[in-house]
Amino acid sequence: MAEHFEDARYYLGRAVEHAKAGVEEELEPLEERVRELTGNEKEPEPSRLEKLQSDLKDLEQRAEGEAREAIENARERVTAFRKGREE
Repeated sequence: MAEHFEDARYYLGRAVEHAKAGVEEELEPLEERVRELTGNEKEPEPSRLEKLQSDLKDLEQRAEGEAREAIENARERVTAFRKGREE
């Protein structure tokens, strides 16, 4: 009996995917017409290169932040060490 429910769930999911694709396909000309009238152009999807560049920029910024934190921690430890030696 559980198999029947699993099958029904699978086919229901497929039906939803097909219905969504159909609605998008039917509304595409309307969307284009509305965009023409309002002057809002559809933004193009970023290329693989643009996505990669964006990811690299994010990694660079994160690395810079982590490096700054490490330097700050090192300075604090050196200062604390020097104060401890002076006493």
